[in-house]
Amino acid sequence: MNTLLIRGGRPLYGELRCPGAKNSALPVLAASLLVPGETVIEGVPAIADVESSVRILRHLGAICTLRGNELSVDAGGEIAGAVPEELMREMRSSFIFLGALLSRTGRAEISAPGGCEIGQRPVDLHLYAIERLGAKITHEAGVIRCEAPSGLTGATLHLSFPSVGATENAMLAAVLAKGETNIENAAREPEISDLADFLNAMGADVRGAGGSSVRIRGVTRLRPTRHKIIPDRIAAATFLLAGAITGGSVRVTDLIPGHLGPVPELLERTGCRILTDETSVAVTAAKRPTSVGTVRTMPYPGFPTDIQAPFTAMLGLSKGTSVMIETIFESRYKYVAELTRFGAKIRTDARTAVIEGVDRYHPACAESPDLRGGAALVLAALAAAGESRVSGARLIDRGYEHIETTLGALGADIRRMD
Repeated sequence: MNTLLIRGGRPLYGELRCPGAKNSALPVLAASLLVPGETVIEGVPAIADVESSVRILRHLGAICTLRGNELSVDAGGEIAGAVPEELMREMRSSFIFLGALLSRTGRAEISAPGGCEIGQRPVDLHLYAIERLGAKITHEAGVIRCEAPSGLTGATLHLSFPSVGATENAMLAAVLAKGETNIENAAREPEISDLADFLNAMGADVRGAGGSSVRIRGVTRLRPTRHKIIPDRIAAATFLLAGAITGGSVRVTDLIPGHLGPVPELLERTGCRILTDETSVAVTAAKRPTSVGTVRTMPYPGFPTDIQAPFTAMLGLSKGTSVMIETIFESRYKYVAELTRFGAKIRTDARTAVIEGVDRYHPACAESPDLRGGAALVLAALAAAGESRVSGARLIDRGYEHIETTLGALGADIRRMD
């Protein structure tokens, strides 16, 4: 069931509850390995990447029980120190298990991670952080081995780029290390703060998360806890764009509006009407969106790279010309060739896309090149009057819960087929 059949051209209306954040759930699941006991995590999204994380946890020796969106992880038994290559290849975020394994077992053996091919996304900053904390690292035939048989020791880490994954791996490795660790130029994403809240609830001493400097005082032991994952700001923005691109009106509830960063403001600049309260954001579409000039993806709190593709799909129907500049990943425009099948006029040069708005999209058959690019193609199909097909739905499943059911609740005619 890897293809979505979409009959578009109808406005979407209604209200959706925001699911738990993919980019928060994955590091929290890895962190559950640090606790010799049962931890309960609420709000776990029903997505493919969570399923991959659970497979890794079970392989390592944890007992996982999933009931709806609540997952219990019992890591009280013996935990293995190696993740096999076939599990590592399922998703990019699998590399987050490096810091947790090293902290829990004193060793970690993993291979290069898989996931969407949107750029090199090197792991050098991850390894720099781990090595600074005292681990010995060797490479052999694509396998990375890290050892710290006497434990890790706190250090000052200066990240050359505010990498989310490197910040998370450093936090996971440092919470049980001897002494104090300071992470400078740390990532500031809300998911970093959520991980810190989870660790602190277990008895860790993490301060400054959400800012550019994070201080961690190592403790000797962590305790089981219960934690609820924060709402998924990327999914919420995608659903708001679905309302905007189809000329409808969509409200997303159970979210933290401040986590959306500049997305609501940019939607207002296109002519949409935005209504925000403490826990929801609603969008009412303009008759036709207007161009917004130049947009640059930036680390949080800037415009998120994960919403670049869906936002570009909407700008493809705008009046005028917009420019999108991708500063995070060098290969994130693979979806553009597929988007032009719907009639979009987009020229790309390296990290820049020039988007010349068209009056309408027409139905097409397209293939998802990656998770967020696939979401952009779904939005284009929803806007195109007629029947479209988007294949590669498994990539979309990595970050969106049952997207056909979710969008169907807003009135979309979308179903899954072989």
